[in-house]
Formats: sequence, structure tokens, C-alpha cells
Amino acid sequence: MESAVEYWTSKALLDWQVEMGADEAIGDTPIDRYALETKKPAPKVSAKPAAPPPPPAEVEVDTAAVATSAANAAQDLDQLRGALDAFEHCTLKAAARNMVFSDGVAGAPIMFITDAPDRNEDRAGAMFAGPSGILFDKMLAAIGMGRSGDNPVYCAPVLPWNPPQNREPNAAEIAMMLPFLERHIALAAPKIVVLMGNGPCQALLKKSGMTRLRGRWVETASLPALPMFAPSYLLSHNAAKRDAWADLLALKARLKDLT
Repeated sequence: MESAVEYWTSKALLDWQVEMGADEAIGDTPIDRYALETKKPAPKVSAKPAAPPPPPAEVEVDTAAVATSAANAAQDLDQLRGALDAFEHCTLKAAARNMVFSDGVAGAPIMFITDAPDRNEDRAGAMFAGPSGILFDKMLAAIGMGRSGDNPVYCAPVLPWNPPQNREPNAAEIAMMLPFLERHIALAAPKIVVLMGNGPCQALLKKSGMTRLRGRWVETASLPALPMFAPSYLLSHNAAKRDAWADLLALKARLKDLT
């Protein structure tokens, strides 16, 4: 009797579920969904991105070696100019307006090595621009020479770019550019070198102090060399013009002895 009651009760429950829309049985035993604990899905663990590779270590450039190689590869003055124009390791180049390479006539018996270009020379892209150029031409004319004509001279700066704020180049900058200067002298092949200012004396003689050095013959690049005051110095030191005149006469006499 009890089993009949259970049958009809179960059937009534099943009929009610069918009326409610249930059309299939999933499990043999009912599940009380309210009794189940609400389980949160486990957090999705994303793969940790791989660390970027470390940047390559900077290779220190031996600028003196690069300059020496570039200078020695030049077989004439045009190639040397091109090598200087392509040289990117001297910071002076970025701040300067123009490269100042040379003046006068290549192959002349006297080569003047001057200080680095000043502002006037940087703007003009040429040596001896402005008042110093006028005075230099007068100095040469006094001994029968010039930057052109029958008795020309050749000129080149100790380095080809004007330092910022018109300062003097430092020892590191001079040392970096020295291979180009030495190659310049070799390719120009003068008989006498004139070191006109502190910069050329520091570069080629490793000495400074023009009042002590001027007027004394020395040797550089296996050539006789004469330190003397630069025109820019003479413009503000009139008393030094007497010494400059004596040096010009000594230069003229030495050239005569060599020819």
C-alpha cells in the first residue's frame, strides 16, 4: 500500500516537472543546488612576459686610431679634406658652422699652422677672415710674400672647427685631430713650418707660452719650425709687433738659405 502511494506521488511530481518544461533527466538522484557552495573560478594566470634582452654593451671607439687610419688613407689634400669632412668623432664639428681647411697655395715652401678658426673664420668658412686677415696680408707683403701671387704661402688651422664660445681647444681635442694635422703637413710638403699661436705649439711641440717660444727655431715633422705670434694677438698687443717683424725677417732669411 505504501509503495503505491510513493508511485503516485512520484508520478505527480514528474508530471509537474514536464508541465514546467523539463524534458530530460540528467542524474539519477536530485541535486539541491541551494546547498552547493558557490565556487569562484580560479583566477586565470597569464604567462609572465619574457624580459627584454639587455641592450648591447657600447663599444668604446678609439678615436685616435680612427683619425690616424682616416688621415693616412688620404693620398692628396682633396682626399684629406674629404676625410676630415666625414670624421664624426670630434664634438667641435657639430657646434661649428663651417669646416675651415686651408688657404694659400698648396706646395708653397712655407706653411703657416694657425690656431683653431675664430667666429669670423667660422662664419666665412675661410682662414684669416676679418681684421686678423688684413694684418696677416700686410705681414706677408712686408717680406715680399702673400697668400697668392709670385711668392705664395700655404696655411692650415691646427683643427678645422671653431670651438664653442670661441674658447681654445682642449688637449683631448687637439690630440684627437693631430693625425690629420700631421698628414696635412706631409701632403703639403713645405720646407718650413711657422707655428702661429699657442694651439699649433701645443699640438706639434707639446709646449705653450708664446712669449718664451717665439723667435726660436725648433723642429717638427722633420722640418725647421718657427713659433711666432698670431695676428689676432698682435691686434691687441702693439708692443709685440716688433717681435713679429723680427720673426718675419728671420723667416725670410731661413727660406733664402734653403733655396
